Amino acid sequence: MTSKFTYYARNYLRQLLPRGPFRRRLAARLTTARGLADAALLQRVDYYNKLAGTVGLDERAVPLDEFRYGIRPKTYFFDAYRFLRYFPPDLRVRFVFGDLTRTPPAPSLVKSRPLGEDNSNAVLFKLNWIRHFHFVRDRLPWREKRDLLVGRSTVTQPNRIRFLERYHDHPLCDVGQVNRRRGAPRRFKPRLSIHRHLDFKFILCLEGNDVASNLKWVMSSNSLAVMPPPSCETWFMEGLLEPDVHYVALRPDYADLEDQLRRYLDDPAAAESIIERAHEHVARFDDPAREEAAAFLTLEKYFQRTGQPLLTG
Repeated sequence: MTSKFTYYARNYLRQLLPRGPFRRRLAARLTTARGLADAALLQRVDYYNKLAGTVGLDERAVPLDEFRYGIRPKTYFFDAYRFLRYFPPDLRVRFVFGDLTRTPPAPSLVKSRPLGEDNSNAVLFKLNWIRHFHFVRDRLPWREKRDLLVGRSTVTQPNRIRFLERYHDHPLCDVGQVNRRRGAPRRFKPRLSIHRHLDFKFILCLEGNDVASNLKWVMSSNSLAVMPPPSCETWFMEGLLEPDVHYVALRPDYADLEDQLRRYLDDPAAAESIIERAHEHVARFDDPAREEAAAFLTLEKYFQRTGQPLLTG
């Protein structure tokens, strides 16, 4: 796991390096990416970038030569710049940084996009990964964990408020809000480390402004993610997750929570099957070389589909 110090130091250093040498290496980087592009990787690229035919950009698209430090949020800029610095400076890119829940009107690089609609203009990229892409090594088997659902989060969104109002005092739950403002004081509980969360069989993963930011590390653990079907997705491809296959599914009103928890407490084999499927999904993101290849090929397709072909051979 990359520390925040290492992440920021590395990215600040990148701003000091000239772009020319990187641009001269674009053809080689794309050749390497294509060499890793088996059917599974190409499916990921087409999933992230659903643009078909030639789709025009609008006035919000900027030349890469103007894509420079100072664009915020910083982590979004850093994660895009890491790859965009290889591409010619006259190419144009449109981006919408932040927690996106609506599809932009023109092809844009985004961290998140809504599910259940035509979202092809929202081209997923691995942005703000230092916050979202954490995985864990969990050595505690599911059967040895505590028979409870644990959850700690900032609770300001209506869906999270509704859950706590209903289950804060439930005997199968250890859930609470970590913010003291904009919430009921009686629902406050101290933060728990990720390591402490792993003592529990079930971990709550409720969406916030877009996706549930803890879902990735929860699915890499030996605990079960508990949540309603997602409404948004990121580079993690939450839209491919199947209810009661990759996670314990709840109804949107959470009314079936107790039934679902008892269902898996009574059937440990079913619980372990979900954990195995979750680990298989997480494994797609474990290989740094394949992650880089997916990023380069997603950008290559973006420029091609927006009428900006690359002359790299």
